[in-house]
Amino acid sequence: MTRHGLHRITRFRSAPRRKAIAIGVVGGSVVAGIVATMMPLLASDDLSIRAAADTTATAVSQDGDNAAKATLATCATRCDGNPRGGREAVIEFAVTTVPATAVNVRATLRVHAWQQFAATVTAHASPLSAREARPAPAPAGPALDSVTGVSKGFNEWDISKLVTGNGTWTVALAQSGLESRIYWASVENRNPDLRPSLVISYDIGTRPSPVTTTRSAPPPSAAPTTAAPKPSATIAPSRTATPSPSGTLPDGKCGSVSDKLVPSCGAWWGMYSPAGAAGGWDHGKAVTDVEAQVGRKFDIVHRYHDFSNAGSNGAFPDVYESQQMREGRLMFFAWESRDFSAGTTMKWSEIYSGRQDATIDAVAGRIRAAGVPVFMGFDHEPEDEPAKGGDADFVRAWRYVYERFAKAGATNAVWVWTMMGWSGHYSRYAALYPGDRYVDWVAYDPYNFHVCNGSTVWKSPSTTVGGFYDWLDANGIGAGKPRMLAEFGTNFNSADLGAKQRWFQDFPAALKAHPKIKAAIYFNSPGMTSRTATCDMTMNHDAAAVAGFAKAGQDPYLRQPTGGSR
Repeated sequence: MTRHGLHRITRFRSAPRRKAIAIGVVGGSVVAGIVATMMPLLASDDLSIRAAADTTATAVSQDGDNAAKATLATCATRCDGNPRGGREAVIEFAVTTVPATAVNVRATLRVHAWQQFAATVTAHASPLSAREARPAPAPAGPALDSVTGVSKGFNEWDISKLVTGNGTWTVALAQSGLESRIYWASVENRNPDLRPSLVISYDIGTRPSPVTTTRSAPPPSAAPTTAAPKPSATIAPSRTATPSPSGTLPDGKCGSVSDKLVPSCGAWWGMYSPAGAAGGWDHGKAVTDVEAQVGRKFDIVHRYHDFSNAGSNGAFPDVYESQQMREGRLMFFAWESRDFSAGTTMKWSEIYSGRQDATIDAVAGRIRAAGVPVFMGFDHEPEDEPAKGGDADFVRAWRYVYERFAKAGATNAVWVWTMMGWSGHYSRYAALYPGDRYVDWVAYDPYNFHVCNGSTVWKSPSTTVGGFYDWLDANGIGAGKPRMLAEFGTNFNSADLGAKQRWFQDFPAALKAHPKIKAAIYFNSPGMTSRTATCDMTMNHDAAAVAGFAKAGQDPYLRQPTGGSR
């Protein structure tokens, strides 16, 4: 089986984007606002390689300013009345990290124009140097692709015949049909979102054998065993999994769960479903409404909390989460070093300096009192939080929180290290990893955004989840740890309205092909994307999507006999 992969070096944006998460009741009053926490809107490997250099090739001499230009130009051979006034835009890309096993490499050149033009612009392989100022035109290489009718915004050319893998590739854009200049954004343009880029996708012809063994799906008739959780005066858990001795990937028959909440086979199925003012900030109903739509209970409920230590935002587990645990669901608390209602962000140094000890200890006490294992995260996607400090600061803060929980006796916290999983940050992940002692699960947040982020790439479920998964295998970060999709999601395809339903139906197969993923949680919110005629990231925006998601949730691989789906 081949897997689709997509390679990214940098983003289309210059600053991090955020996802919106609805906040709850603080001090008894409704806070009608949304909190910005991180969402990798471009974190699923569906972005582009920036151009390494570019220039305009022309025989016309340069007058005056010879500095680097923020634009490129193309023009026909006869241009603005000059019979030798032709111009070509020459662009160079350096591709360095396409895997050696990549096959069927597909490359799309994207260049931005500010106006529409009735011209044909053809991409050619070029022998010119894009690092030379105004080189003389040279005979064009083979034609790769043409755009007939230049659009305002990004124009795209398929240059897969040229770009076949790693290497330095230079392409020229030649214009015909219009004898006046067209200007394009160059690598010097001060808006990095407009600079030329190259989207590369590929298939993997072979894949290494996974370290862990794929386990069979749990049989529908598997009987749960009896739990012996620590008693609690406030919560009477009904989840009946018997922990196995292992804290990593358990062996044994389906239906057993490790002390770190790893199912012996298959995977947990989870949901983040935000509450809002229209629903009275009822975080319980926000989940049960979706469960009613898809015909099953979720194994994991994901919630985001802050450091306010007040209301549903900070004083967790709250009444809704307590009820969800009593009903057999596992909780995943994503704890953010923010104050949602105040809109403030803390530095990690505030955490490890001891300034937040009272809050940390209070939360640890409530987690201990829950009496059952819960998933616990601290500052998911820290690589997108430069204002909080450096990578070493994050690791120090993570370890500090972990140690205070241990000191408070909150040993039922199962620690989930959640990254974006974006290839542009691969060089940082080793420095962001707190160490095996401090991490129980390794998680990431893959998305098939399609046109929601300006891309035209439609990624299969296997492509969506595969990039960071394979990188973890190759680099040994969290080796032996179970993996989680702490968030995942997909757009729909306006050109193929059945694509989203099929995407969901194919999702269990993608999990089976990546057996270290032991939990998958859908992020059922548009985040910072906009709901438009071509973009909606929610799983229940139409009946077909709901049907596909419901079908996925009925797969035996996701029907844990020990979880909420019983």
